[in-house]
Amino acid sequence: MTRIAVFGSAGPKPGDSLYEESRQLGKLLAEAGFDVITGGYMGTMAAVSQGAVEAGGHTIGVTCKEIESWRPVGANEWIREEWPAETLIERLKLITHACDAALALPGGIGTLVEISLTWNQIVVQSYKPKPLIAIGPGWQKTFQAFYEHLGEYTLNSFRQWLEFAQNNEEALLLLKNKLRELR
Repeated sequence: MTRIAVFGSAGPKPGDSLYEESRQLGKLLAEAGFDVITGGYMGTMAAVSQGAVEAGGHTIGVTCKEIESWRPVGANEWIREEWPAETLIERLKLITHACDAALALPGGIGTLVEISLTWNQIVVQSYKPKPLIAIGPGWQKTFQAFYEHLGEYTLNSFRQWLEFAQNNEEALLLLKNKLRELR
């Protein structure tokens, strides 16, 4: 089964527009036959998992004792398979290595770390190339500013591994095309 990691924020709550958009993404991924891997907790992680389960898909949540000691939470109710990690670093490694592709929803520092780690590991060939797609105009603006101000340190050939989609539908189409291309 092809596993798609989805990175995103713990902040959105049911009913918030980002929560509902994330839920829709989970649904689209499950309907396309993909398993979904998330960080396993609340916010967009729960939303994506909820959408996937409601559409008959399988969800994997990579949880972490280090996070749970800081914020006492457990895996969300939509996780069907939990992979517990001891540390945040171990969690990041599990999520980024176990997936066949990664999508990034709007998020904060943690999401930025997940994007950067995945991107860097593709560049240094820690694993075979995989699609990495950031969804929404915020990520495109963020990385455009990065390229503009620090682009001299990022070879153009590295930029091909991070792509952008404006919405879920565009991301899913790009994801399917990139997976086909890389096979």
